[in-house]
Amino acid sequence: MPDIRRKYVIPGELIAEGNYRPVANVLRVGEKYYSTRVGMAEVGHEGVRVIPLSGPYIPRVDDLVVGKVVDYSAFAWEVDINSCFFAFLPAQSVFGRDYSPAEDSLTSKFAVGDMLAAKIFAFDRTRDPLLGLAGPGLGRIPRGEIVKITPTKVPRLIGKRGSMIRTIEMATNCRLTIGQNGVVVINGSPDGVLMSLKAIKLVEEEAHTADLTQKVQALLGQRGATA
Repeated sequence: MPDIRRKYVIPGELIAEGNYRPVANVLRVGEKYYSTRVGMAEVGHEGVRVIPLSGPYIPRVDDLVVGKVVDYSAFAWEVDINSCFFAFLPAQSVFGRDYSPAEDSLTSKFAVGDMLAAKIFAFDRTRDPLLGLAGPGLGRIPRGEIVKITPTKVPRLIGKRGSMIRTIEMATNCRLTIGQNGVVVINGSPDGVLMSLKAIKLVEEEAHTADLTQKVQALLGQRGATA
């Protein structure tokens, strides 16, 4: 297949014809692919997808999210994940099967106001999503600058195979934790954090453009991979 081709599309617009894999926000009719959202269409070897220009975060199983603990009960923490749904982190998933509300204190693990990196492990729209912390890098986030972007712009911030995030991290010497829910945590020096914030803002504002990588590289004064 050819290199990635991008163009701005509206719902119902023909994106491509041929034998492609529909990835996201695409309707396939025979060998024709139509957009179902307003956004930037991408056609490449990975398939056809449309990155929406706006929209709320809708949880999906296995998504990495960054959230804030806002409340807790005897059996779970309630977490704001920047969505129309609040998420819950079951106490048993943290303490283990022997968890006892009478003996174990949830605040000994996480308190109201703590920021967490977690994964969505259950969600079916009939109940609020459930979170899990099993996996590298998951758990309480002790420090970092928090910034929110439109959740639909997250794929552009990550870039193809993580190329955009690598470009920003290498140029700023910062560590970025990017939640699919549009919450980003930046760790690094004050100057590096400031440059990262500028790059993230540029990505959000210019996510619909085809030369985004070049613009970010120009801002950071660095050459990088294509995103």
